[in-house]
Amino acid sequence: MTHINIQTQPPSDIPKEHITEESVRRETIDRLTRVDRELSQGFELADKYKNTVSIFGSARFNEDNTHYKKARELSAALSRAGYVTVTGGGGGIMEAGNRGAFEAGGETLGFNIKLPHEQVLTTYTTDSMPFKYFFTRKVILAYGATGYVYFPGGFGTMDELFEITTLIQTRKIPAAPIILVGKEFWGELDGFIRTHMLDGDKTISQGDEQIYHITDDTDEIIRIIDEYRDNGYQHTL
Repeated sequence: MTHINIQTQPPSDIPKEHITEESVRRETIDRLTRVDRELSQGFELADKYKNTVSIFGSARFNEDNTHYKKARELSAALSRAGYVTVTGGGGGIMEAGNRGAFEAGGETLGFNIKLPHEQVLTTYTTDSMPFKYFFTRKVILAYGATGYVYFPGGFGTMDELFEITTLIQTRKIPAAPIILVGKEFWGELDGFIRTHMLDGDKTISQGDEQIYHITDDTDEIIRIIDEYRDNGYQHTL
């Protein structure tokens, strides 16, 4: 039987002098309850929608940025093609994704994260849910998507990209399309993957470099996602 040392993560809102084993135990139970509630509510909301496309990318781009404009254009096209746009509900690429779909008259979801000084839910959503925990939010962003679209971003975007890539590589989920938009940004990463991970150190297998597509062509992106949808694929985590 595995024993978990519950004292390794003391409650952050209890003064140190008042922390006891019992207070840590209670906080652990409360935390598990919050996690369960977030996942349950997230799945319930996500299950209301079909043909969702999750869009990821930097929160730092404003509306004058080239990538913002492209995300706005793409999400509008996806909406007209019958897809529901899903984002993390914040600014930058997330806002652009929600905004394009919203302006096109489509349904668009925002799963935003509660942060002390940053993310505020964009107004361009038709449905939304706030999350306390990053990992529960990531599960719902990934859940049941017909496709995943990644624009340039930082560590968070890379984390989300490689998590989904790993789940597909290890066949934990079916091979839903992963599309990287921004050839100049993603090209060097693709080169590193092929030169070092595939050919050099062989840390991935032949074919793993084809899990994702790199394209800036809106029509091609929709064609790739349509093909997956029309073949009747569906996955759950």
